[in-house]
Amino acid sequence: MRTSVWPWFCGWLAVGAVGSLSLLTLLTIGLYLLLVTIVAAGLLASRRGSSAGLPGVISGLGVPLLYVAFLNRGGPGTVCTTTATGQSCVDEYNPWFWLAAGVALLIAGIVVGAVRQHGATAR
Repeated sequence: MRTSVWPWFCGWLAVGAVGSLSLLTLLTIGLYLLLVTIVAAGLLASRRGSSAGLPGVISGLGVPLLYVAFLNRGGPGTVCTTTATGQSCVDEYNPWFWLAAGVALLIAGIVVGAVRQHGATAR
C-alpha cells in the first residue's frame, strides 16, 4: 500500500521555506538558517519515499515571498501609522510583485507534485 505524499511534500515545503528565508536574510541570520536547511534536507533525503514530496521545495520557496508581500500590503510608497503618542512612517515596496512570485512558486510546486503523482499512479 502506498503512503500519502502530502507529509513528505509538507516536509520539503518547510525545507524550501527555510532555505529561501536563509537567502533573503543572508547578511543577518541567513547562515544559521542555511545550516538548518542543510541538516533538515539531509534528514529528509535519508528517509525512504521522501523524494515523492520533493516538489514541496518549489512551493516552499514562495512562502517567505508571500510573507514579504503581507508585510508590504500598505505599499508602495510611504506608509504612516499614527498612535496616541506619535507617528511613524516607513517606505514599503510594491506588494504585488512579491505576491505574484510567491503564488506562482506555491502553485508550481503543487502542480509539479500532482503531475509526478499522476505519472506514478498511471504506471
